[in-house]
Amino acid sequence: MPSPHTSPVVPEAPPRPPEHRPSTALLGVLAVCSALLLILVAAKWRPLTGLDRDIASAVHRWAVDEPGLTRTARILTDWVWDPWSMRLLCGAVALLLWYRYAARWTAVWLVVTCAVGAMVQQVLKAAVGRARPVWPDPVDTAHYAAFPSGHAMTAALTFGLLLWLLRRHGAGRALWGWAVALAALSVTGVGLTRVWLGVHWPTDVLGGWLLGIVTVALAVRIHGHRHP
Repeated sequence: MPSPHTSPVVPEAPPRPPEHRPSTALLGVLAVCSALLLILVAAKWRPLTGLDRDIASAVHRWAVDEPGLTRTARILTDWVWDPWSMRLLCGAVALLLWYRYAARWTAVWLVVTCAVGAMVQQVLKAAVGRARPVWPDPVDTAHYAAFPSGHAMTAALTFGLLLWLLRRHGAGRALWGWAVALAALSVTGVGLTRVWLGVHWPTDVLGGWLLGIVTVALAVRIHGHRHP
């Protein structure tokens, strides 16, 4: 029987799992892939540009042969998935956070992240200066440089941030499932419409997706330092 004056032995707590390691590793992989793609596009690496040209040419022929689908793609890309539509959505969520939940720092963080994403996109377009596809029978037109796709990057950034906010605020299973499905449909769909309409090369879209996801991951880490 232990002495009444003997202190009880308290077992050591098990070591905490490395919660941030998988996310850090994933962020590193995505950042490396994004940088590598940027370098190859800027260097006009022929195997990549040739693959871009082959895919874009085949898709453009389908777009010319399917005017109904092409009209639908134009409506979606010009109104539903337009970058300004995405920014207005983020603005509405920021107002909701500010007034409904009094999460003012998070609201400002959301707006600033969207603004930074737009700035990064424009700086990279100017720096890379990649020409858009040119077709003898275009089905749509676009301005500015091609890489990265602003539509694809903005959609990935917007839906990534909103999904994270839903998760953080404890969205129910049904709402979460619908939100993930809508995000996946929108991010994938906007990329496909840009190639279908012949205004972007496939790697423009891939680069936009990667940059959008990397921006979301960095923004979430910054938010986590401020509000663990």
